Amino acid sequence: MGQPKKQRSKYSGPSHPWQKARLDEEKIIRLAYGTKNKKEIWKMKAVIAQLATQAKKVEGRLDKQAELEKTQLLQRAKKLGLIKEGQTADDILGLTLKDIMERRLQTIVFKRGLAMTIKQARQMITHEHIFVDGRKITAPSYVVPVHEEDKISYSHDSPFTNTGHPERVKYEEKVKPQQQQNAPKAEKVEAVPAPEPKVEGLKVVE
Repeated sequence: MGQPKKQRSKYSGPSHPWQKARLDEEKIIRLAYGTKNKKEIWKMKAVIAQLATQAKKVEGRLDKQAELEKTQLLQRAKKLGLIKEGQTADDILGLTLKDIMERRLQTIVFKRGLAMTIKQARQMITHEHIFVDGRKITAPSYVVPVHEEDKISYSHDSPFTNTGHPERVKYEEKVKPQQQQNAPKAEKVEAVPAPEPKVEGLKVVE
């Protein structure tokens, strides 16, 4: 059973320390999503691997309990925004590392324009500047459920709530002219979306 006071590891490291394909993949992920270390990547891989293992188990059974477990699995994946309505357990088997990385709080804060860079998004979260559905979340790796995605904002006591904050002014001066230049002349650019990380689909390397 093990020591009850000691938490079990939530991930497993690579089977071999020097795999070029895996090292190249992790390098791309770290640059695109601003992770602190590779352990954060391994934890996200573990989430995908766990969902895939559960999907394989329920797909091979026909009893009522399997149907119940399949329904719960699909509901969980939909809640996390990993699959859409109407998709099946087979779609869970096709999930990639990029899919789960896109659902991290750090990524969403950056893509919603609350931070200038992916690294600044991490700093804001760890320094308690971000609220999710009225709660202060300090974990950049927090996987944001779909129903909470539109409830991400600055904390009420954060200086970033001031539209005149130097970082917010700097962001608008940098991004808004670019958006206006690329937009059609007859249209007005209202929102200031953050640039998305450029990462191709990546498969989980076990």
